[in-house]
Amino acid sequence: MVHEPVCPIGMKIGINLRTFCFCLRASVIPAVSLALMLFFAGCASHKDFSPQENLPGYSESGKASYYAMKFQSRKTASGERFDNYAMTAAHKSLPFGTKVIVTNLKNGKTVVVRINDRGPFVKGRIIDLSRAAFAKIENIDKGLAEVKIRVVN
Repeated sequence: MVHEPVCPIGMKIGINLRTFCFCLRASVIPAVSLALMLFFAGCASHKDFSPQENLPGYSESGKASYYAMKFQSRKTASGERFDNYAMTAAHKSLPFGTKVIVTNLKNGKTVVVRINDRGPFVKGRIIDLSRAAFAKIENIDKGLAEVKIRVVN
């Protein structure tokens, strides 16, 4: 008994080139379409982080973290290049350019940073500081600090 090749949608391929091309299109196009839809769905944010009004005195408390060195020179959400040695930070919704005082609640140390990126996107964290800014308020080895942030401009 001789078996003819069968395409993924169950059509016999045989030697008919038109049938083979149809079968190929019928299985590749949906697969590529699905891959593209999943890719673009992954690019969309599931949260709405629209900037809030720049209100002097706005404050919030939570955890601060700092950027890893691998982000050095990458573009931030504001379009500028990230510099781990500058006094900058990422916040989910404060407008770019907003200056914020970050106070470590355990030791009282403070640093003034400028918001130039979006993030952090980890639950419980309210701000991502540059490495230099984090070092001013906490030991880098700790990785996280309990802070209060307050808009100053």
